[in-house]
Amino acid sequence: MKSKLPWIFLVLALVAGGGAFQWQRMKSNAGANTVTSAPATPAAVASATLRPLPVVALAANDLVHLQTIPLVQMLPISGPVKAVNSAFVKARVAGELQDLLVREGDYVKAGQVIARVDSTEYQARLRQAQQQAQSAKAQVDIAQRTYDNNRSLVEQGFISKTALEISASNLAASQASYQAAQSGVDVLQKSLDDAVMRAPISGQVSQRLAQNGERVAIDGRVVEIVDLAQLEMEASLSAEDATRVRLGQVAQVSIDGSTDTVAAKLVRVNPNATAGSRAVVVYLALSPHAQLRQGLFVQGQLSTGSRTGPALPLSAVRTDKPVTYVQIIVDGKVEHQPVVTGFIGDYQGQTMVEVMGLPSGTRALLGSVGALLAGTPVTVNEAGK
Repeated sequence: MKSKLPWIFLVLALVAGGGAFQWQRMKSNAGANTVTSAPATPAAVASATLRPLPVVALAANDLVHLQTIPLVQMLPISGPVKAVNSAFVKARVAGELQDLLVREGDYVKAGQVIARVDSTEYQARLRQAQQQAQSAKAQVDIAQRTYDNNRSLVEQGFISKTALEISASNLAASQASYQAAQSGVDVLQKSLDDAVMRAPISGQVSQRLAQNGERVAIDGRVVEIVDLAQLEMEASLSAEDATRVRLGQVAQVSIDGSTDTVAAKLVRVNPNATAGSRAVVVYLALSPHAQLRQGLFVQGQLSTGSRTGPALPLSAVRTDKPVTYVQIIVDGKVEHQPVVTGFIGDYQGQTMVEVMGLPSGTRALLGSVGALLAGTPVTVNEAGK
């Protein structure tokens, strides 16, 4: 046992010596790595940052020229079509409806007989009133003769003046009764005339609201008549838009379901705002058109102002910076040029904005190109689309 101990101590010493050598080697390598990973110099950082921007290829239709053009400010409008003149034919007396021959779409003239109400009862009442008036007239004649006789007798001294005054009072009462009876005749004569319903205006029948044989009440609607010779559009505008409208402004509107356009002119503005929505209703007279009908929906653009000046498409003006600017090309590179905008209007169906701060003819990038960094080199294919 004692002979093995020296060998064990020898092996342990060799193992300890190898571990120390390995630790020294790892420390040496770590020191070498620390030296090679020293921080980069500022020149190296600048060299890595200032890389050249890529060249952007543009087509000719990606650019637009600043040019002086007439701008028209437009306001979208929409609303229903209504007839300026329309009327309901109503029954003025109650009774059974007769002789109603017109229907929807028929043309009628002012004063034309539309229908009648059975007048048998009113004729009988009129005859009764006339007979009562005749009876009252007879009483007037009797009272008049009595008064004349009493006046002669008073002049001759046969009767007192009191008797004459009594006869005068009787005569006045008889005359009043006759006048009342005659007024009753006039009232019943008017009722008989009202049994005949006539068209108040010329136009077309748009609604037939009753049928022959029905009993209609006083003010019962029978037909509606509209005059399509004068039509207008009712458009509701917000309070802000209403401040831009003036009488006489013109518009072009399209008929719902048709490709035709109709000229319109602002003729009236309602002085009251609609309760709740605070909208202001304006009225535009429409030019005659074969396809216009009351109740149709039309929409279009109202011209509220015009101005001539240098302008670009609204999309070319960018507002993603504190200062409004446009992207232009100078010496083959993109430059952000600050501008001042003004009047916004329509030109040949495109929304344009007046731009100040650029010389005429300057080429600017359209908004469809997107935002490019200032200094970006570009090439323009003049023939490209």
